[in-house]
Parts: sequence; structure tokens; C-alpha cells
Amino acid sequence: MISREDNPESLNDFLDYSATILNKSKNTIKEYNYDIAHFLKFIKFHYKMVNATEEFIKEIQIADITLDTISKITLQDIHAFLGYLKNCYHSKPATLARKTASIRMFFKYLCNKMKKIPNNPAQDLESPKLGKRLPKHLSLDESRKLLEVSRGSQS
Repeated sequence: MISREDNPESLNDFLDYSATILNKSKNTIKEYNYDIAHFLKFIKFHYKMVNATEEFIKEIQIADITLDTISKITLQDIHAFLGYLKNCYHSKPATLARKTASIRMFFKYLCNKMKKIPNNPAQDLESPKLGKRLPKHLSLDESRKLLEVSRGSQS
């Protein structure tokens, strides 16, 4: 469940836009909220707006974050957040890619759609490279069972 009163107005506006205009699913909206809220909590820590340690970033309150603060965010700040996720949470490339997409959508909304910030710091943000997954194969026993079933259906 999204706790809207804990969010800054700009995040709630983005979530409303994503749900109504972009017709994103409830799960996507929930993930956007989680990803961007975590990012904004990191920004308050990173900009030393609060007295906290890395272990307590998730407990930082963000309802007071203004568009002025958001407009100061740089691509380097976003990279610092992704580095924090990789180092502190051991986040996998797929997780980092999802968070990158959420951040990119948020800034695109604020800068390009609503014109609330002058520059989009995520414009040149690249997604982390995803490793290629090997296809799953059947075991020898599973292959034999499949052949037996297919022979039985031919008679």
C-alpha cells in the first residue's frame, strides 16, 4: 500500500499521472513509489539534509522535499544512488535496471511533461548491462519421460 502522506507532492503527482494517463498497473505504481521514495531518501542523506547513517536511509522522511531540491539532482547523484544499492544491498543488474527506469520516468515527467524542473539529470542515464541468462535445460530423466509421453501419444 502506498502511503501518500509520506511522499512529496511531486512524487504523488507522478504516481497519479502514471496510473491515469499512462495506465500503469497497481504493481508498477507501487514499485515506482518504492524506487523513487528510496532514491529521494538517499538524496536527503547524500546532500546531508539529515543526520543519518547509511543503515537508516530507509527511515528518512521525504514529504518535505521540494522541487528546488529535486532540480539540484545531477546524473552523478543518480550514479551514487545506484552505487549505494550495489554496495549496500548487493543489488543485481536487473534490480538496478528497474530502479534506473523508475528514476528516468520520474525526471522525464517533471522536466518534459510538467516543466517543473529546468533540466533532466536522468536524460543520459544508461541502464546497467544485464547478463545473458543461459536457457534452462531438461535433466536426462526429464528428457526420457518426455520421450515416453510423446511416443505414447503417437499410437
